[in-house]
Amino acid sequence: MNELDFSGLTQAPAKPAVPPSAPAKADPQAAYNPRLALQFFQIAGETEEFAAGTTIFPEQDKPGGFFSKGARVYLLLEGELVLTRKGKPVSLVLPGELFGELSLITEAPRSATATARKNCRVLSLNERNFVASLQRLPEFSLMLISNMAQRLAHSVDRLLASGTGPMPPREGGKGLDKKMLAELRRAMGDPTPTPMKAADAIVTRGAVGVSMFVVTEGKVAISINGRTVETIGPGETFGETALLGPNIRAATATAASDGAWLAISREAFLKVVGSHPAVGIVLLRSMSERVQHMSVLMGG
Repeated sequence: MNELDFSGLTQAPAKPAVPPSAPAKADPQAAYNPRLALQFFQIAGETEEFAAGTTIFPEQDKPGGFFSKGARVYLLLEGELVLTRKGKPVSLVLPGELFGELSLITEAPRSATATARKNCRVLSLNERNFVASLQRLPEFSLMLISNMAQRLAHSVDRLLASGTGPMPPREGGKGLDKKMLAELRRAMGDPTPTPMKAADAIVTRGAVGVSMFVVTEGKVAISINGRTVETIGPGETFGETALLGPNIRAATATAASDGAWLAISREAFLKVVGSHPAVGIVLLRSMSERVQHMSVLMGG
């Protein structure tokens, strides 16, 4: 493996190494629980080993759609690997950490190259086994939301500090289709969506939230300090971080048209993920697309 310059690399705070596989108490409010992650991957994961210098997956690799052979998400058990973008290191992955999850959820090309920096041992899940594990341990979905929320918060901080002009909003994300929306409502006891009128304030930046939202009709504009950063359409979600516990809203959501929305509590979300994992995957995808959009806006 060629030597890489890590002098400018900012590392996130290291997560604890993966401990022994004793039963973990699922704490959906925990930012990251390596024991819960290990339990999740042990349900249906496969052990793989990579020698130092091995490319695990390349940047822009397109793993394919759901249940394709090549799409995998990984948990690093031993060793160390580096994620690089255009040949430059952007992140180190240490034991106990996940990698490759956003590409699997969004069905998008890999945003970075993953290369073993030391000999590595991992647990990996293909998409079919990922869904099976999610059905058995739906609390893991909240850990994914927590991970994505941290990335999103980092991008938002950079956006607010950039001093740039108006940002092009994201539109046309992959949300729940009509059939999945109906399944979601049935799993929640068939609640009536809350109607909205254009210009209605749904949530305000700085307010405390306890639910996420799914747009059932119309569009919702998400803005930060008056700058619209994305437009949410039918079947898409926003406010997901409130599922981790009472949360300060990071953005303002305003009705961009007449329509309706559903509020989803943490308990309802976990029930939906456990009983309808495909619906849960699409709900996670909505947030992961938001993370990738903000990352592109900020050039990273």
